[in-house]
Amino acid sequence: MARKTNRSPTMRDVARLAGVSIKTVSNILNGYQFVRPETRKRVDDAIRELGYHVNVSARNLSRGRTGAIALVLPSLRVVYFAELADAVMREASRRGLTVFIEQTNAERDRELRVLDGSYRSRFDGVLYSPLALGQKDLPLFDVDFPLVLLGERVFDGSVDHVTMSNVEGARAATEHVLDRGATTVVPLGVKDDPSSSSGTLRFQGFRDALQSRGFDVDPRAIIGVPDYFHSTGATTIARILDSGVKPDAVVAFTDTLALGALAAFQDRGLRVPEDVLLIGFDNIDETNYSRPPLSTIDPGRDVIAHQAVALLEERIQLQFDGVPREEQPAPRRIVVDFERIERQSTLR
Repeated sequence: MARKTNRSPTMRDVARLAGVSIKTVSNILNGYQFVRPETRKRVDDAIRELGYHVNVSARNLSRGRTGAIALVLPSLRVVYFAELADAVMREASRRGLTVFIEQTNAERDRELRVLDGSYRSRFDGVLYSPLALGQKDLPLFDVDFPLVLLGERVFDGSVDHVTMSNVEGARAATEHVLDRGATTVVPLGVKDDPSSSSGTLRFQGFRDALQSRGFDVDPRAIIGVPDYFHSTGATTIARILDSGVKPDAVVAFTDTLALGALAAFQDRGLRVPEDVLLIGFDNIDETNYSRPPLSTIDPGRDVIAHQAVALLEERIQLQFDGVPREEQPAPRRIVVDFERIERQSTLR
């Protein structure tokens, strides 16, 4: 039973009751292994009797750490990023870290502010998915704080990078509909911007799969998109149909585009999968509940979150321990594998 006092118990109170030094209490609270079992028991008993609770914020500040990381994403309106944020927060919580989310809206000035050091005093490290910045900005990513890069806009930088198998995943999606007998396969999600992005990489995998089977895409069906929202999928597939192209399969580069296309097909009286096979990319939760359920590529979102948070936590600890950058592990690039999820939208 906890003693009643007029103030919250302190570590000094625990040490006095257990008959040990404050340093011994601190070692036990911080997981130090080399403590005699009987000493650990006395400290544990004292903690329970006093009702002592560790002030995590104060402990982190005394160490020069905040216990918080920043997750900087282009837009939470994009469903994939919202679900990625959820996965990152769950993984960070498991490691005792708090996540603060920043949305840049893919604005260059806001993305540049992430790299100018202004986050350094507020967060122990940053998980960062830029969209407005690109390969030409590579030198800007050589920063003096823990940073892990996400996404496809910048490669071969001076920081750790976790990304997905965009080319391979899109190739697998395209091969799937070809294996189902499709011959007129169109892409949905070609980006207006030709620089490196998930859209350009997925289009590469799409074309690779077609060309390996002796097919090519009708140029009328290559329509650039400004974003990956449901409405864009619906309007873009309508433009493709209005151009005279009659696809028997669509490979959408995101699930949201595919779901928009599904609504447009239904408006035109086209049945999925009887008339048109349809497959997406991202395996967002919504794909389980469309009618028909949507086939998709699962890019390994939970694995991406796990790897990214683990890398960032390692870099934070190395910096806290005072390990010089030149003695730390070289920047690592992790490409997470994918899984093809086959549902009713491609089964006939």
